[in-house]
Amino acid sequence: MDDETRVIEGLYERFNARDIDGVLRQLSDDVAWANGMDGGHVHGHEAVRAYWTRQWSLISPHVEPVGFHRDADGAVVAEVIQTIRDLEGQPIQGQAHGLKDKTVGHVFHLRDGKVARFDIQDG
Repeated sequence: MDDETRVIEGLYERFNARDIDGVLRQLSDDVAWANGMDGGHVHGHEAVRAYWTRQWSLISPHVEPVGFHRDADGAVVAEVIQTIRDLEGQPIQGQAHGLKDKTVGHVFHLRDGKVARFDIQDG
């Protein structure tokens, strides 16, 4: 496993622990982060913080990486199992909030050891 993959594994651990500050330390200041709820991207640390704070007030997501590979342009692609629960811990059925339990690809572009861009590929 290379250094970039280790950084990304740490992001998942911190995200699942709801450690926003721990994740933000691994993102570039001008990060472009995919908005999985509304589409598009949010830009910069404060926008990522606001996005996750809003998301966690509505749902309880958990993402578990099950594999990593590089795509043609050198980005790290993490295959993850995404589990979405309501705030009481019950699985969300169907398309609530545009999300459901599924396997997806998360694409990370790193610059100087930090995530500069994050995108989502539907599985």
